[in-house]
Amino acid sequence: MVNESAKKVRKKLLLFIFLGWVLLIIGDRLDELRVYQGAQIAMYTIALASIVLLTGYSGQVSLGNGAMMAVGGYAAALTLNNLQTPIWSAFMMAILVAALFGAFLGLAAARLSGPYLAGTTLALAVGLPAIANQFSFLGGEPGLLFDVGFPPERFGEEFTQYKWYFWIATFIALVSLFITSNILQSRFGRTWKAIRGNSLAAELSGIHSSQMKILAFTVSSGLAGLAGAVLAMTISLVAPGAYTLALSFALVTGAVLAGISSLPGVVLGGFILVAIPEIADALAASLGNQDKLNSYLPGLFVSVLLILSVIYTPNGPGENLRKHFHKKSAH
Repeated sequence: MVNESAKKVRKKLLLFIFLGWVLLIIGDRLDELRVYQGAQIAMYTIALASIVLLTGYSGQVSLGNGAMMAVGGYAAALTLNNLQTPIWSAFMMAILVAALFGAFLGLAAARLSGPYLAGTTLALAVGLPAIANQFSFLGGEPGLLFDVGFPPERFGEEFTQYKWYFWIATFIALVSLFITSNILQSRFGRTWKAIRGNSLAAELSGIHSSQMKILAFTVSSGLAGLAGAVLAMTISLVAPGAYTLALSFALVTGAVLAGISSLPGVVLGGFILVAIPEIADALAASLGNQDKLNSYLPGLFVSVLLILSVIYTPNGPGENLRKHFHKKSAH
C-alpha cells in the first residue's frame, strides 16, 4: 500500500516537472502581454486552490480570501524591503504570516458556519484595506514597492522582466498545486471531506472537527498569502487598492466556475478570471465610451457568471466536465 502510494506521488511529480518544462518553453515564445497574463493565471491558480481546500473539502465558506492575500503580500514586501532577503524568503514569509493569521481566524471560524462565517470573512475583506491605510509602515494608500530584481544575466538580454515574473509565478504555482494535491489525497483531505459531509458523524467517529477546521483555515490562508505575494510581484506593488473586495468576489466566482471541489479546475478558473477584463475591453471598444464601460463591465461579467453558475451548474462547469469524462472513461 505504501509502495503504491509512493509510485503515485512519483508519477505525479514527473507529470508536474513535464508540465513545468512545457510551460517554460511556451512562455519563452510568447509576447510580453501573454507572459504577463500567464503570471496572472498562475497567481489566480494558487488563490483558487486555497478556496478549493477550504470550501470544497472542509466545507467552510469564506468571502475574505482577498484579505488573506493582502496579509501575504504585505508580509512579503516588508521582508524584502526591510531585511533585504532573497525573494524566496519573502515568499516563505508570506506563507508563514498568512497561515498564522488564518490560524487565529480559524479559532473563531471553527465556531461559526454558513452565513455567519461568510459574513465574518466578508467583513474582514472590507475592513482590512482601510486598516492598512492607517499604518505608515505599511505605506498607506500608495503602498509598498515590491521589487524582485532583474532576471539573471545568464538568461540573455532577450529574457525580459515579464518572462522572469512568469517563470517565478509558474514554478510557485506548480509546486503549490503538487503539495496541495498530495494534502487533499492524504488522510487530511479525507477527514475534511467527512466533516463537510456530516460533521456530527465525523465527531462520533473520533474526528476533532474544530481542530481540523482550524487546520484547513491555516493551510488555505497560507496558500492565499502566497498568491498575494505573487500578485505583488506581478504589479511590483503592495497596496490596499490591489486587494479589494472585488478581488475576493472574483476568486469565489472563479472557484465556482472551476468546480468548488476540483483542484485541476483551478487552472480553468484562472484562465476565466484573466480573460474577463480582456473580453470587457473588446466589448467596450466595440460599443464606444470605453473608459466608462471599462469601470463596471468586468464586475458585471463576474456577477452574471456567478449567478448563472449557481443556477445551472451548482458544482461548476469544471466539475461537471470532470464527471462527464470520468463516466466516459468508465464505459
